[in-house]
Amino acid sequence: IRESATLTRDVLEQHFNDLKGTLRKLLDERLMSLLQEVDVIEQDSIKPLDECQKLIEHGVSTADDLLREGESAVHGDVGQQNEKLCSFTKKALHIQLDSLPEVPSLVDVPCLSAQLDDCLLTILRNQIFRHGTVASRPPVQLEEFVEKPGGILVRWCKVDDDFIPQDYRLQYRKSSASHFEDVYVGSETEFIVLHIDPNVDYQFRVCARGDGRQEWSPWSVPQMGRTTLVPHEWTTGLEGYSLSSRRNIALRNDSQSCGVLYSKAPTYFCGQTLTFRQVLSGIETVGQPDRRDSLGVCVEQRNGYDSLQRDKAVCVSTNGAVFVNGKEMTNQLPAVTSGSTVTFDMEVVQLGPCSTEGGNFKIRVTISSNNREVVFDWALDQFCVSLYFGCSFLYPGWKVLVF
Repeated sequence: IRESATLTRDVLEQHFNDLKGTLRKLLDERLMSLLQEVDVIEQDSIKPLDECQKLIEHGVSTADDLLREGESAVHGDVGQQNEKLCSFTKKALHIQLDSLPEVPSLVDVPCLSAQLDDCLLTILRNQIFRHGTVASRPPVQLEEFVEKPGGILVRWCKVDDDFIPQDYRLQYRKSSASHFEDVYVGSETEFIVLHIDPNVDYQFRVCARGDGRQEWSPWSVPQMGRTTLVPHEWTTGLEGYSLSSRRNIALRNDSQSCGVLYSKAPTYFCGQTLTFRQVLSGIETVGQPDRRDSLGVCVEQRNGYDSLQRDKAVCVSTNGAVFVNGKEMTNQLPAVTSGSTVTFDMEVVQLGPCSTEGGNFKIRVTISSNNREVVFDWALDQFCVSLYFGCSFLYPGWKVLVF
């Protein structure tokens, strides 16, 4: 409670400080705009009046000079009087003392004023008093973390019966990071977060958006999750396949070389779920299917084979056929297409005396694809808990993600 209350105070203070800064900036910008508008009106309006005033002052000054010259001619010496009167008369004839420049009418002269509507304060006050809420119980909470190889399956649930969710938003961060980042937005209530480093704590939180609403709900209580399982990786160096940087995606390339691409190590353990997912590879189609294609698991790596349809392996072909130790089963799954997901779930069924040295063992296998599944017992001649996984495609264009 104290931790969430402290965090909530920090968020509120930061948000309102940001609002203050933004509002102050906006008000300063508006003030500057209005002052500039006053300056423009003043300059445009005063310019013709200034010019008119200069013409009037020039005319008055000229008339004053002429008047002094006339007085000097009248009161001057008799010998110079006629000459001065003649000069005065010529100047007087050329100066139009009875004309004035056009002066704007008083109604045409601007008179500036500021119009300020006080209702803005009322609007802002009402909006500010309704801005922000404090919630004590978020409508969704994190429910479960399930370890996956190189990932974590995160599940969450709705805890407010009156809340009708439309979308969920899941975020995570390393415990050493300062910011959360989005990892999923959608309507599902679980998501596998991949690219998780083993034995590293990650913090998760989830929120929801109500039906028909734009804003997100408060965040759930953050919770820590981690995985101790190393990520599944394809082995490098096989000519017919190109791998992603994390080596969890394999693309069948244009090379004529073919063969089975195996996992780097036997990282699949009975009791876990192994998932293959077909993803787009630049073009929005998968490669051409072939009956010899395979996705599956095996006890050991064997070079020289072009498919997992062999002994000590179980697999699914891209046409949906299921093979156990090289033999095709009568049950069949849907064909593998772009976006298809194929999952393997296995558990050890012990037959005969308890021994890790050898003996009769069976592994119960469940293979699922497109809402259909087949279940069978896979007979092995030795105890085996960890397995390799593999794939083989005859034609280019197939791209498979494993997790």
